[in-house]
Amino acid sequence: MDSGVFVAIRLLPRHKKEVEELALASEDFRGLCRDLADAENFLVRLEKTNSNESDGRRAEYRNLVSELEAELCRAVQERQYLKNYPR
Repeated sequence: MDSGVFVAIRLLPRHKKEVEELALASEDFRGLCRDLADAENFLVRLEKTNSNESDGRRAEYRNLVSELEAELCRAVQERQYLKNYPR
């Protein structure tokens, strides 16, 4: 399984099944998971940097991580909705 998917499962452990289903079915979802993992990893590296120049970058990446997490949550919620109320 893609390492980004593990990040999604860590974020949404109660929705592991939906995350795994989405990861199997959607390259876009896997890409979203990879983007989140990459952004989190870069943020961790930025957090270790004590430079004032990095303050703006840290804020930018914190925001990016939050946006990616929200997008991932929306995808899982949509998946749950479609499972409960098929078209």
